Amino acid sequence: MPANKRIIECVPNFSEGRNPDIINKIASSIQSTENVKLINIEPDRDYNRTVITFVGEPLNVKEAAFNAIFKASELIDMSRHKGEHPRIGATDVCPFIPVSDVTMDECVQFANTLGRDVGRELGIPVYLYEYAAKSVERKNLENIRKGEYEGLREKLKNLTPDYGPTEYNDRIKKSGATIIGARYFLIAYNVNLKTHNVSIANEIARKVRESGSLKKDETGKKIRVPGMLKCVKAMGVELKRHRLVQVSMNLTNYKESSIQTVFETVKTQAREYGTEVTGSEIVGLVPKEALVEAGASYIGNNSEEELIKAAIENLGLSQLNKFEPEKKIIEYLL
Repeated sequence: MPANKRIIECVPNFSEGRNPDIINKIASSIQSTENVKLINIEPDRDYNRTVITFVGEPLNVKEAAFNAIFKASELIDMSRHKGEHPRIGATDVCPFIPVSDVTMDECVQFANTLGRDVGRELGIPVYLYEYAAKSVERKNLENIRKGEYEGLREKLKNLTPDYGPTEYNDRIKKSGATIIGARYFLIAYNVNLKTHNVSIANEIARKVRESGSLKKDETGKKIRVPGMLKCVKAMGVELKRHRLVQVSMNLTNYKESSIQTVFETVKTQAREYGTEVTGSEIVGLVPKEALVEAGASYIGNNSEEELIKAAIENLGLSQLNKFEPEKKIIEYLL
């Protein structure tokens, strides 16, 4: 993509990670859109979820996002879907991210336009989140996704969608709802634990995530105890295929809580629970700066190549799947 172009990124998450035919058809609906570059497809069988990343000129990216949401609603039946990751619909979440010569306010406008079109033309309920949210309560993705797909019938009664139908029907039974928004770059980062006990991963998640956890004080009243790391969302997830559990996290601002800080914090907490960290993984793409800084924290000043190599080794990024910088670092793909 030329440097003087107006560029936004879109990272929709689809509730299918096991059927390559469905994944490829969704990806093809994106690739066929003019002035859009598909740069990453990352399926996960355990989560039964695929993260697709594409970039391009704003109006074209919005068109590609609509095409992908439409294709997913055709091919994915949420009434049959099972997976480890929380989800609310065939296209679970679809954020726009400003990359070059585009403001966040513009990304909010694109989110609203896409939400309107998806609600009106596809009959899918749409909730707006992050910077596109129309209320403070809807800014947080977890607040909207609470109850997941299985609780959607009741949610529509209590939480009116920003766009689309408000009453549960057969169409919604199949497609679920979709959450659309605008945000800055997010790193989906999971740390692997050498245990089968997912409750340990959940305990660590509650300790490290910014929102912390609810506990009772001496009077029995519930109070929120803040977590250790800013701009970190976390939960415990079991990966039966790999015979381990993960602290699955979203780093919403890696400059506030860096990858290496998150990794070392989870490592320390794991020891307190009698287990250890065996490695980690980045789902989707990562900014080069985040890995360079991680590498520097382990080996000091060095060449970019050596710093990235040090980050991969010290964070154990290739434990589950080989980490290939040319396929995972966003700057190398633009």
